Amino acid sequence: MPVISRKGLSMPSSPIRKLVPYAEDAKDRGVDVIHLNIGQPDIKTPQVALDAIKNNDIEVLSYSRTEGTDQFRKKLAAYYKPFGVDVTHKDIIVTTGGSEALSFVMGSIADTDDEIIIPEPFYANYNGFAIAAGIKVVPVVSNIENNFALPPLEEFEKSITAKTKAILICNPGNPTGYLYKKEEIQKLAALVKKHDLFLVADEVYREFAYDGLEHYSILQEPGLENHSIVVDSVSKRYSMCGARIGFLVTRNSSVIQTALKFAQARLSPPTYAQIASEAALDTPQSYFDDVIEEYVERRNVLLKELSRIEGLKVARPQGAFYCIVELPIDDADDFAQWLLEKFELNGQTVMVAPAAGFYATDGLGKNQIRIAYVLEKNRLIKAVEILKEAIKIYSQQ
Repeated sequence: MPVISRKGLSMPSSPIRKLVPYAEDAKDRGVDVIHLNIGQPDIKTPQVALDAIKNNDIEVLSYSRTEGTDQFRKKLAAYYKPFGVDVTHKDIIVTTGGSEALSFVMGSIADTDDEIIIPEPFYANYNGFAIAAGIKVVPVVSNIENNFALPPLEEFEKSITAKTKAILICNPGNPTGYLYKKEEIQKLAALVKKHDLFLVADEVYREFAYDGLEHYSILQEPGLENHSIVVDSVSKRYSMCGARIGFLVTRNSSVIQTALKFAQARLSPPTYAQIASEAALDTPQSYFDDVIEEYVERRNVLLKELSRIEGLKVARPQGAFYCIVELPIDDADDFAQWLLEKFELNGQTVMVAPAAGFYATDGLGKNQIRIAYVLEKNRLIKAVEILKEAIKIYSQQ
């Protein structure tokens, strides 16, 4: 029998999606599964984006340019300007989701066995992208006790070797919801300049900053033009996850030229989705004001309800729509599967994402889960009620 590649065998399963078969089985049994596991917003996609698809007069659905249409990239460049980011359309490559942008970045800046340093816990697919590219992830641990703030610079410096090519952050963070302060970005900027590394920032949640805090992009930091690379996406910003449109943004022309070769190999990003995404850029600020208000309310409700569970610890998100929860149990993977296979309360159960899959260090996150608060408030309250009862029963086994 032909043999599967070592790379394929080492690819991790998604902690967000690996329990789907158990959830489907539960639904087949008539159980209402409340999904806290995946960041699929229930916020309505802006009507202007939907109308752009309905009302276009395309007769031949042809390829677009490899780097995305000129008009879309020019509107993207204009989108960034109010945030203090001065880029042109030539600094942008449109991709099939932020995931493809990140894979292009890794392929452009690192060779097989090179290393990228990432504060953990981190978005689980970073591990998958790195393995696919033959790159080693070097984790630097952040912790729930200080809300997953940036680890001390000394911890990063200790991890830098001759094979280190970049530091990668997610800001605001998935899965932590942590929003890096300007001072923390400046510390990282000084470090990558000192060691001549890239600083890559996944900023797909940049619009979602709470409690009067402001997002500070690495593209705003002076003197970082040749070091900074941003990965962005329309998925969360406009509740358009199914559009699969992202973009890579950098002023480093060598990175752009190299990433473009990877982009040429996949031909072009999807045409209809670019049309919708370009139109979405005309979404008024009032849309985001309402969405942010809603997410803050959901976060506050979630944290209040979780505080009622004895022995539970939760980090307070400052952005995005996720939080890490430490449970009074030993094995969150087993607990998450048990919730779907063996537990229900009044015909309902919850699906969560075990957090061990968001760590690269073995043994970390075993008693943690990630919760996505993308559901309306009453549904969140019900979910925590189920979680509270489930923990009590599971702990008695």
